[in-house]
Amino acid sequence: MAYQAPVRDYQFLFENVFKTDQYSNLKGFADADSATVMAIMEEAAKFTEEVVHPINITGDKEGCVLNADKTVTAPKGYKEAYKALTEAGWTALSGDPQYGGQGLPHFVNTAFSEMLSGASSAFGMYPGLTEGAISALTAGGTQEQKDLYLPKLISGEWSGTMNLTEPHCGTDLSLLRTKAVPNGDGSYRITGQKIWISAGEHDFTSNICHLVLARLEGAPAGVKGISLFLVPKFIPDADGNPGERNKLECAGLEHKMGIHGNSTCVMMYDEAKGFLLGQENEGLKIMFYMMNNARFGVGLQGLAIGHAALVAANQFAKDRLQGRALTGPKNPTGPADSILVHPDVRRMLLESRALIEGGRAFLTWVSLLSDLAKVAEDEAGREKASDSVSLLIPVIKAYLTEKGLKVTQDAMQVHGGSGFTEHFPASQYMRDVRITLIYEGTNGVQALDLVGRKLPSKGGRALQAFLAEIDAYIAAEEAGSIVPAYIKALKDTKAKLFDGTMWLMQNGMGNPDAAAAGSMDYLHLFGLTCTAYMWARMAKEAQAEVSAGSTDPFFDTKLKVGRVFLERILPDADAHLIKMKAGSEGLMELADDQF
Repeated sequence: MAYQAPVRDYQFLFENVFKTDQYSNLKGFADADSATVMAIMEEAAKFTEEVVHPINITGDKEGCVLNADKTVTAPKGYKEAYKALTEAGWTALSGDPQYGGQGLPHFVNTAFSEMLSGASSAFGMYPGLTEGAISALTAGGTQEQKDLYLPKLISGEWSGTMNLTEPHCGTDLSLLRTKAVPNGDGSYRITGQKIWISAGEHDFTSNICHLVLARLEGAPAGVKGISLFLVPKFIPDADGNPGERNKLECAGLEHKMGIHGNSTCVMMYDEAKGFLLGQENEGLKIMFYMMNNARFGVGLQGLAIGHAALVAANQFAKDRLQGRALTGPKNPTGPADSILVHPDVRRMLLESRALIEGGRAFLTWVSLLSDLAKVAEDEAGREKASDSVSLLIPVIKAYLTEKGLKVTQDAMQVHGGSGFTEHFPASQYMRDVRITLIYEGTNGVQALDLVGRKLPSKGGRALQAFLAEIDAYIAAEEAGSIVPAYIKALKDTKAKLFDGTMWLMQNGMGNPDAAAAGSMDYLHLFGLTCTAYMWARMAKEAQAEVSAGSTDPFFDTKLKVGRVFLERILPDADAHLIKMKAGSEGLMELADDQF
């Protein structure tokens, strides 16, 4: 079934909800006027629907192949699609113009990235990992390193990876064993094994730049003794072209549940030549730029797969004839009605749509904040936006992937038995989306990060600013609102979030288990508050268009979907608050040997 890119929804978000033209005086935004951005979106839809989506199912069936010489061959069509991607300049959308990028704001690239990942999640991971490498190199590279690597990474001529995990060492990087030894000429010898390295080896770029965490001899124990190294597959020669083959290889491919078209590699480094990024023992600090980029990208991936699954489910529901409506036949000349007549099928499709459209607005909002964190007019504006992005990254990653899984699961249910077969796309979407809740820090880790690090950071400055923004919006809209139900719902949900925050402050500091036990429910409560804020803003703009006499069915449809969010999704906030307040006793009282 055909993929449909959400172009109209992005137009509404850019032009009506966030009014991105208001930022035209800021760096990068001058070339991102509405007309230009929508022309880009139309081309993005055409590219992802016509070039990328056709390789999605075949890539899943074929997977990647590890050859005898330790090279990897990607599925048929991937190399050609990647070439088309780079030739059209898609990898350079938000790249720094100093290094050949187009310099467009991040929110434009976010929209394209959702389309790319929705069309083929496994394919979209290749340029996605490179974006993360670019962010780390930009943050920690020397000018010479930037001049050499960034133009080729931004153009897509070279690609990038991130190497953190080792067989004995996943989330706890303090156990990392990969070692680095100085060569005496400014380079280092890197030795060790890394696992689960997405896009670690493939056949469609002339070089792959691995960003590898390693420990120098004599470095402090734990995470304070970790450094970050750039280890290219081919060491650049004097002209900056791929030269000598480095001493690294793909020792194996993981046989995964999903995302078969992406090469997930076991990487071996045997005194490979690497180059330090930033200062010794400060590698994790730089890697977090890449990890935050990746966590945002995984949240996007969960949403994108959910959207693709919903598109397929909608198409299936319209075509599938089964039974009759309880209120009488709706297709009297046919043998049966479509399953769209059944309220429970509509429940699944409409709840899914409310989650996806609210999540897309949330994603767009945070991507716009990341732009303002760099180019807002004053330091206070940049600081506030940066604080907000840092606070919301774990919510984006965990909440959107949890909801992406729910949407994909319901899409499979709509397909019925057909969804459990490989004749329809539902099963692939289900297999592909499941990893998003795990990699780049499991969702449980994201919840702990939110509660344990992000809330108290800088004296709670980011949280206070977030709550103040919600309060200010409610105060401005409450009197005479054209969508009062949404404002009341936002006010009530924010109050529950505040209640949960106070409970954490009163109970979590004295009992860390209590904070940890409630962290996931708190994160969901935070995500619901963010999406309630987004739906209030979307409903206001849609209602304004309807009230002004617009006959575009998009706006009326948006309001009807929003009603589903208010009535059938937002009530979950009560359950999450009750569960987090239950504390940790019920979870911790069972002895280990009772499991």
